Amino acid sequence: MQTTTLSHPEEQKHFTAIYWLSVFTIVYNFVEGLVATIMGFEDETLTLFGFGVDSFIELISGAGILYMISRIQRQPNSPRSTFEVQALRITGWAFYALSAGLLVSVALSLYTHQRPQTTFWGVVVSVVSIAVMWWLLQSKVRIGTALQSKPILADAACTRTCIYMSVVLLASSAIYELTGFAYADAIGSLGIIYFSVIEGKECFDKAKGIATCCGHCH
Repeated sequence: MQTTTLSHPEEQKHFTAIYWLSVFTIVYNFVEGLVATIMGFEDETLTLFGFGVDSFIELISGAGILYMISRIQRQPNSPRSTFEVQALRITGWAFYALSAGLLVSVALSLYTHQRPQTTFWGVVVSVVSIAVMWWLLQSKVRIGTALQSKPILADAACTRTCIYMSVVLLASSAIYELTGFAYADAIGSLGIIYFSVIEGKECFDKAKGIATCCGHCH
């Protein structure tokens, strides 16, 4: 983390805020994952189910980020811990496993002509997720910029990818619910697979110490 011109009280205030934002992110992802996987399974909606599994995977990443923030707050120039690196690697493999599992499921659903019973909950979950993640994104960017913290800004960039995934879920769910287009759920699942692969690669890049922005650096 670079040196900032913030006073110590201001810096502590920002670190406290980002700490609780990270705690909120973990709790929210757990609730979102629970709702999405249950409703996705019951309604036979691959996109919603995959989105829910992705939320659970984010919990592992969130734990590493929370630990990282605590470490930076205590010792700004300290190196990454083994826990952080292992959390990133586990998360990366989990994203790849999700992508592979979803790809097989999409192929099977197309082969058997399986269609969701409804995608209503996909619309609800995605709308809530977009609103929450947009708020988190703005908050993380604001605090990361104030602290001139590359790790916090990188985490904000990953939150942006979560918004993209929510948009994919919203689009596929809304299209199916409104038109009954048979392949909407399969196409949405492919979108989730695409972003899961990006997130997985990002985790391994971070574990290697490569500064990236979830494939969306500007």
